[in-house]
Order: sequence, then C-alpha cells, then structure tokens
Amino acid sequence: KKQGTVSRSSSEAEYRAMAQAASEVTWLVRLLEELGIHDLTPVQLHCDNQSALHIAKNPVFHERTKHIEIDCHFTRDKVLEGLLQLTYLPTSDQLADILTKILPGPQFQHLMSKLGMVHCTDHSSLRGGDEPAALFTHISAAAQSLFQ
Repeated sequence: KKQGTVSRSSSEAEYRAMAQAASEVTWLVRLLEELGIHDLTPVQLHCDNQSALHIAKNPVFHERTKHIEIDCHFTRDKVLEGLLQLTYLPTSDQLADILTKILPGPQFQHLMSKLGMVHCTDHSSLRGGDEPAALFTHISAAAQSLFQ
C-alpha cells in the first residue's frame, strides 16, 4: 500500500509500515473476538529493520525519533498492550522481497522454496505439444495482430 507521507529514513518508512500493519491486525483481532474466537494474541509482526524494531519496542522518547508523528506510535502502544510481538526477520528471509525486488538467482530460489514453489523445467502449454519457441512465436504473432 502506498504511504501518504514522505519518510526521512528507511527506519521511519519501516515504522510507518508497521503502524499500518498494526492497525489492520488490531481490526482483525477485534473482529474475530466479536465472532467468538479468542486467544489470538500476541500476533507476531516480522520486520527486517532493527532500528524500526527498537523504536517500536522502546517506550523512551528519543531525540532522533521526534520527527516521527505521534500517530505512528500506535505500533508501540499495541506492543505494550500485548497485542503485538515484534520479531526481527533477516532480509534474506523476507518473503515479500520476491514480489517487490529483483533478486539474485540463489536468493530467489530460496524464497520460492519457502513459498512451497518449485522450479519446473517442463514448458507445456494449454495448446498441447508446442515447443517453447513455437509458443513464443504464436504469442508474438497474436500480440502483433492486435496493433495492426
């Protein structure tokens, strides 16, 4: 989701994203509790930025964090309430990166395996029996006909 403000640091950007996630988790937990599902807390929220985790876990006001808006401290409040448990997740294990970044082959394969996906060398198509090159030629011809 696009943020409505400009962050001054990567820690602030991560902290803002954590605040958004904390808000959504709070809403979901309250909804499930109203439906009779209890014992849902603490919800683990993973973050790969240790500075953002430190800001959220430490209730002491820091001179370096004074530019972070008060409403972003929502995450810290939810941690203190016991609703959230913040945990560090190394960048190399960040599953979202596979959807948002260009990754080196080994890291891409590692994250694909964590998602339960495997590399398939079979290039079958819905047309049946087409070789990959023939299929590409067919798709290219179809795409070109759209622009004529």
